[in-house]
Amino acid sequence: MRLIQNMSTIAEYPTSECPSSRVIKIAVIGGSGVGKTALVVRFLTRRFIGDYERNAGNLYSREVQIDNEQVAIQVQDTPGVNVSGNAPGCFNHVTCSIQWADAIVLVYSVTDQCSFDLIGQLHQLVVRTHSDRSSMPPVILLANKADLLHVRRVDAQQGPLLAAALGCCFYEVSASEDYSQVHGAFHRLCRDLAKQQPPSLPSSGSGAATSTTPSTTTTSEKRRSPLIPRPKSPNMQDLKRRFKQALSAKVRTVTSV
Repeated sequence: MRLIQNMSTIAEYPTSECPSSRVIKIAVIGGSGVGKTALVVRFLTRRFIGDYERNAGNLYSREVQIDNEQVAIQVQDTPGVNVSGNAPGCFNHVTCSIQWADAIVLVYSVTDQCSFDLIGQLHQLVVRTHSDRSSMPPVILLANKADLLHVRRVDAQQGPLLAAALGCCFYEVSASEDYSQVHGAFHRLCRDLAKQQPPSLPSSGSGAATSTTPSTTTTSEKRRSPLIPRPKSPNMQDLKRRFKQALSAKVRTVTSV
């Protein structure tokens, strides 16, 4: 996994060395302290690290295999949204992440009722940011810290009910104890996105699409060229005629002798 900003605890490698046909961008959004960074790192590295710098807003990138295809995944771990009174903070950064992302993961902690209550406002922010409903990215709701039953504050039934009301999938996971749950939620989202996105062209850069049209045309012309008869040259016909006349005259001369 490559950390594009800050986080020195994760080994970096240049994604340019592993060119991908697809790039999937995911924004992870939720209240402060719900475990967003732990979920992202767990998904991308299988590891769980207990202590993180809060509200760092790191962007992570990694090359993965999805259905036997190489895919580059970029995950934006947004700063935690804090609520002071009735006004949530940090929405400017979150809005930019929503505009950037192909998919949104809304996260709350089952140990924090306020983080659960915040989900509705965050979902409304996603809807307002994408006023055109056809361009709205897929959204999943993810409840973290399911292992902390002794300090649970959000009832197990509240998550599925909220997800049904918002029209999105729901997963209850524990970043600290179960990698398979976390991986399953993110991986299914990535698979759905990979199916929706058309594969990119092999060459990179904005000029790739333009340059392929003449290349394709040239290839087609080369394939069709053997089927097109080459017109006969008038000069060649004349030469053949003269050659036959000269040959006939030579034969007549020999015969007369």
